[in-house]
Amino acid sequence: MPSAVVSSPAYAGAMVTFDQFLKLGLALPHTTERLTWETEVTLRVGEKIFAMGNPDSGSVCVKARKEDQAELLAADPGTYSVAPYVGRHGWVLVRLATVDAEELRDLMTDAWRSIAPKRLIKDFEAENGAM
Repeated sequence: MPSAVVSSPAYAGAMVTFDQFLKLGLALPHTTERLTWETEVTLRVGEKIFAMGNPDSGSVCVKARKEDQAELLAADPGTYSVAPYVGRHGWVLVRLATVDAEELRDLMTDAWRSIAPKRLIKDFEAENGAM
């Protein structure tokens, strides 16, 4: 399952909105937001995407390892499913209305780690404590 990250009570226990999803992702170092494929907002470091979604869909896609994908689907199939197109690579479709905000933060942080340069990860962990 996704590793722990710095928690924030501002998101605890509430439904996650698309704007909060963006805020969680953009809080990670060197993350940028870009509209892609005319309707998908992508979060990326450089050209590498780690999360994406459409503000009107009620769900977002987050990069994950295949092992984490299987665990998430087994633990909460009402919240997590295999993402269209990229699911075969481990990506998960996350239903914003039912996801726990802290779990989404953890999942997004792990996704960011999977594509961020090693030096950036090292600096992030030094600032936030090794996770």
